[in-house]
Amino acid sequence: MRVPGAGRLLRGGRVLARMVLVWVLAVGALQLLDAWLTGFAMPEWWQPTVCALLFGVLSAVVWPLVLRIALPVAVFTLGIGSFLLLGAGVLAISFAVPGVVVTDLGTAVVVAVAVAALGAVVSSLVGLDEDELFFRRAARRRARRGAAGAGEMPPGVLFLQVDGLGIDTLRRAVRDGDMPTFARLLDTGSHRLAEWHTDWSSQTGASVCGILHGDNSDVIGFRWYEKDRDHVMACSSPEDAAEIERRHSDGRGLLAVDGAARGNLFTGDAAHTSLTMSALPLVSGSGRRRRTRDAMGAGYYAYFANPANALRTFVGALVDIGREVSAAVRQRRAGVVPRVSRGGFYPFARAGTTVIVRDVVVSAIIEDMLAGRAAVYADFLGYDEVGHHSGVERFDSLAVLRAIDRQIGRLHRATQLAPRRYHIVALSDHGQTQGWAFADRFGESIEALVGRLCGQPQPDPRRGAHPDPGRTSEGWQVGAVLAEASSGGGPIARRLRDRVERGASAPDRPRTAGGAPGDAARVAPGVVVVASGHLAMASFTDHPGRVELETIEREFPELLPSLVDHPGVGFVLVRSAEFGPVVLGRDGLHRLATGVVIGEDPLVPYGPHAADLVRRVDGFPHCADLMINSRYDPARDEASPFEPHVGSHGGLGGAQSHGFLLHPAGFPAPDEIVGAEALHRVLRGWLTHLGHPEPERPAPSTVPAAAE
Repeated sequence: MRVPGAGRLLRGGRVLARMVLVWVLAVGALQLLDAWLTGFAMPEWWQPTVCALLFGVLSAVVWPLVLRIALPVAVFTLGIGSFLLLGAGVLAISFAVPGVVVTDLGTAVVVAVAVAALGAVVSSLVGLDEDELFFRRAARRRARRGAAGAGEMPPGVLFLQVDGLGIDTLRRAVRDGDMPTFARLLDTGSHRLAEWHTDWSSQTGASVCGILHGDNSDVIGFRWYEKDRDHVMACSSPEDAAEIERRHSDGRGLLAVDGAARGNLFTGDAAHTSLTMSALPLVSGSGRRRRTRDAMGAGYYAYFANPANALRTFVGALVDIGREVSAAVRQRRAGVVPRVSRGGFYPFARAGTTVIVRDVVVSAIIEDMLAGRAAVYADFLGYDEVGHHSGVERFDSLAVLRAIDRQIGRLHRATQLAPRRYHIVALSDHGQTQGWAFADRFGESIEALVGRLCGQPQPDPRRGAHPDPGRTSEGWQVGAVLAEASSGGGPIARRLRDRVERGASAPDRPRTAGGAPGDAARVAPGVVVVASGHLAMASFTDHPGRVELETIEREFPELLPSLVDHPGVGFVLVRSAEFGPVVLGRDGLHRLATGVVIGEDPLVPYGPHAADLVRRVDGFPHCADLMINSRYDPARDEASPFEPHVGSHGGLGGAQSHGFLLHPAGFPAPDEIVGAEALHRVLRGWLTHLGHPEPERPAPSTVPAAAE
């Protein structure tokens, strides 16, 4: 029998137990520090008791007030500055309590760290949920202010993106116990699992642009070359991300109505953003409204207001750095392949995404729930980052996945405490296909290969890749394979060479003025190559617009035959003056305009949607002259990415094209989802199903800068 109010009494008892236990242990810790730490002295018996009480007041009351002013110090030092400020507080306490000696700031910081660590340990020991305390305090503040309830509001939705997690990897992780939160949601029947198929460009830029804005046309890769501007677009560039959003937003994105974007590439027209790439270059001026971003406190304040959080994250980051170094050493010692170089700054960058950014994003989401925002979209990037360098299902990648699962479980518990009811929808933007990096496997990068075939030998054939000094002597066998490939043994390569010998090429197009290089590096005069995971794009800058197959045959007769015969190339898309878009493979070709296939269809290994997805990209204004997809081996479920990755994505072939969608069982079940724009329509439909209003198109004078 459930006793009314028993839950509140139990929670109140845990809070009181925590306060008493922290106080008692803090007294003991201060006594130990007095005996152990040089420069710290409390000669009287009563001083530790009083100082522990004052430190508790400092942490719970004074520190949050100080942080409102000093928050940038905490943020820009990744929490270390928090302890410098707390150390200053300990110094102030030593001045206030007669007889207490703290000789310098360094000693005070050690004392502050020790006492803050006690708070974190005790919270775990008594099973206290910090999120519960946060919401309870907030509820009391709302009650005092007489805030209206949220009873008539439709439920909010948290869209939680696990970057790079393919549906097959998810199923195995759930089966093997690596994602217990997901397993519980599925086992209880509260959620269902669905699959969605990405666009040809299976990477975060195209997927998230389509998911959030309902339009990802002309987003060809994570980076691509635009001939008309002689510029390489990169989704990781704030200016380019803002330009991509400007082109695709109509002001009615998924988050346009009281939404928040946390840790994303694009905003989805959300009014509240943090750690979102396209919102970084704020634009103002005539005819534009300056996009409003959340103040510095968004997400950060709720996180750093508890000194134990900064310590917990700092320790977690150190542990993750150690895990990364250990994993890299173990791979090298065991001779694991495929693998890539993982030294330099990468261990620290990895800790930034897997621990620090993750924790701040979770705090921002909790703040959004407290504020009752209608929809939140957040990206957990850590698994994708580690999968690139370690592998799709290797032990340290799965460890990161387990940590993300714990955070999603934390958010799921928080939805039960928020002032508004919330649903959780988890999804991925794409999967990952594993393989030995192209440059490591074949001795030269795709950029160097195209440059050499265009008559420009490369001084560093592995340019763009990280050389692995541990490569074995098996490379000579690869050299033999390449020598056979260059002889044109495949039927399509022979057909292409026959065309060149017969002189069956179209007249040259007029060249641009000299083809002078701009900001995009050339691998050969007038040739730009950009790699994006399993997709590479070659453009010929001496010709405006799309260069046709016949012109390429005339100017670079060895390029197409050698590419289609290369063991690392699956297929090449090129535009023909005679046949329109043509997909070339080693053993066959596919004319997309008519559906005619000669020989073996090169698109068969890439699934039933491949032809439609490739045809769509062929119509994009900035489609490259040659679109090169890596070769996928279905038997081994692997492909060699054109970037120095182990797990990778960006093209067609294998798990990279198959994302997941975990949604509440009460939501309308989606039909087959092909493409990020289709997924946007599903998510938008769910918001409508819950009673959320459709976003209205902003008036021209109020369109956000990112949507003009």
